[in-house]
Amino acid sequence: MANRLAQSTSPYLLQHADNPVDWWEWGQDAFAEARRRDVPILLSIGYAACHWCHVMAHESFEDDDVAAVVNAGFVAVKVDREERPDVDAVYMNATTALTGHGGWPMTCILTPDGDPFFAGTYFPREQFLSLLTNVTQVWTQQRADVLASGAHIAGRLREMTEAGTVDPLASETLDTAVALLRRHYDIARGGFGGAPKFPPSMVLEFLLRHHARTGDADALAMARGTAEAMARGGIYDQLAGGFARYAVDADWVVPHFEKMLYDNAQLLRVYTHLWRRTGDPLARRVASETADFIVRDLGTEEGGFASAFDADTVVDGAGVEGATYVWTPAQLAEVLGPEDGARAASLLSVTDRGTFEHGSSTLQLRQDPDDPVWWERVRQTLLAARDVRPQPGLDDKVVTSWNGLAIAGLADAGALLDRPELVAAAVGCAELIITTHVVDGRLRRASRHGVVGAAAGVADDHGNLAEGLLALHQATGDPRWLTAAGDLLAVAATHFRDAQGLVHDTADDAEQLFTRPRSQSDNAEPSGVSSLAGAWLTHAALTGSTSHREIADEALASVGSIAARDPRFAGWALAVAEAAVAGPLQVAVVGEGPTAEAMLAAVRRSDSPGLVLAHGQPDAPGQPLLASRPLVGGEPTAYVCRGFVCDAPVTDVGALERALRG
Repeated sequence: MANRLAQSTSPYLLQHADNPVDWWEWGQDAFAEARRRDVPILLSIGYAACHWCHVMAHESFEDDDVAAVVNAGFVAVKVDREERPDVDAVYMNATTALTGHGGWPMTCILTPDGDPFFAGTYFPREQFLSLLTNVTQVWTQQRADVLASGAHIAGRLREMTEAGTVDPLASETLDTAVALLRRHYDIARGGFGGAPKFPPSMVLEFLLRHHARTGDADALAMARGTAEAMARGGIYDQLAGGFARYAVDADWVVPHFEKMLYDNAQLLRVYTHLWRRTGDPLARRVASETADFIVRDLGTEEGGFASAFDADTVVDGAGVEGATYVWTPAQLAEVLGPEDGARAASLLSVTDRGTFEHGSSTLQLRQDPDDPVWWERVRQTLLAARDVRPQPGLDDKVVTSWNGLAIAGLADAGALLDRPELVAAAVGCAELIITTHVVDGRLRRASRHGVVGAAAGVADDHGNLAEGLLALHQATGDPRWLTAAGDLLAVAATHFRDAQGLVHDTADDAEQLFTRPRSQSDNAEPSGVSSLAGAWLTHAALTGSTSHREIADEALASVGSIAARDPRFAGWALAVAEAAVAGPLQVAVVGEGPTAEAMLAAVRRSDSPGLVLAHGQPDAPGQPLLASRPLVGGEPTAYVCRGFVCDAPVTDVGALERALRG
């Protein structure tokens, strides 16, 4: 019989709807039940594509004996971290504070008031049963100590969250960040540090911007070396495009096979910008293939983009990691024939010994094929054969924040790579999010099948969506996206900043947890504060709003100490700071026709970090940069301004290119 989770909109919670555990969704009803029964809460947090979440589910949550112990002594609460990042954040802080590390599945024991007194991650079945037994004994026999411990932990975490420092991100800090990154850079393999290796998307964007501003050759070399190593390794899907979550080794060979929208949206933008800077055909190909993967494989019927493909593929009733993606030489020969199969095996590093498990190999493309026509035929043939294999599960919820990242990536790639269909996909996504996820003027976190969930949008939902809308405005010239971004940023300025100007992850009128989360570091995606700082900064440049510039600088200063200490965890904050130091470089192009299009292409080829672009007819409504900017001599005209000080208008592309170079 299905439990309470059967009514959820979360794919992760629905995976647990048939568990014998008597799960509750997060909410006051669960806490009231814990108080009524006088038992602690077992809080389990994970997400749909999480491999070890599946393992713990099969070992423990699907087991009748384990479920009996849980149901007898606890109120069990299951949370999808992707739908409730606020809940995840506060209890992840507790987990890392208590254990020194974090991860998913996350397992916490709480008092009925929500204070954590025990935390951990994955537990094998017997260890989990032992934990439950010990907690029940302590709860019944040492209740006062448990409550005091929970209150102390919660109090200390509140103090840590409320403490704020101010350290402006000046150009010297940015130079130092590059020097620190150089110390951790893996010259032989690309990336930073050792295994496991995660795609450092935001750090790469920072390095590209730093090179564009300063000419630092090392910054470009680190960005280019890492991007090429990832693109040629097994972490990149050489057949369908798109990147896996991370590589378990230092050489990017064996991925953890889940494919996340937020990774691919950010990497799409990075490879597009790398191609703009270098003209590297590999960067262009990877950007184009990654865009195709996002639109083709993650696109939903409503126009948004799904969250992730699972790490596991179900084979004979059991989840097998990588089963969809790996190959043996014999399998290649079976699909392609002996001659082409052997040739493909050599090109793709598929060996008899294998690079993965059981003699199978991930596909790598360590060098370009000598016959691109042959390779494209082989790629399509292998992809068609792979498509009839069992496929990984799809987490099809549409998360506001990650769709904002996708809008930005598709808008940039579509405009720069001259692929208008990608811009159209970004427009369709933006229309869905604005019409479905904004309810009574406030943003919601996620939807599924066009039905929006109840969870409120957090800071990065507002920041990343606004960033995407501002990129879309610059790609299309449509003022509605500038207006929509402004509305989101006004809500964020009102509800997410406290009296000291610190940006919190949740709004001031959101559900109150035991502490109000305030994430400062960029991890898999931009933090709330850095995403909002970037969007406030861009909006200021597009509108001339000094108040937006002031709060952007204030937000950046609040994360300056992290950026200075370990830039690997402040990639987007550093990228935004590059734009703040370099800009604004405001460009307005008025008019239409071939000359205007050539001017727009020239502006888009510029990679000045602080550049913003407005285009349309003179005095077009809703676009402040076009106000009082007439055609000169009846011809399309470009206006280039630095810090609101403008050059003379130009009417030919060559003069515009010279003005952009300064």
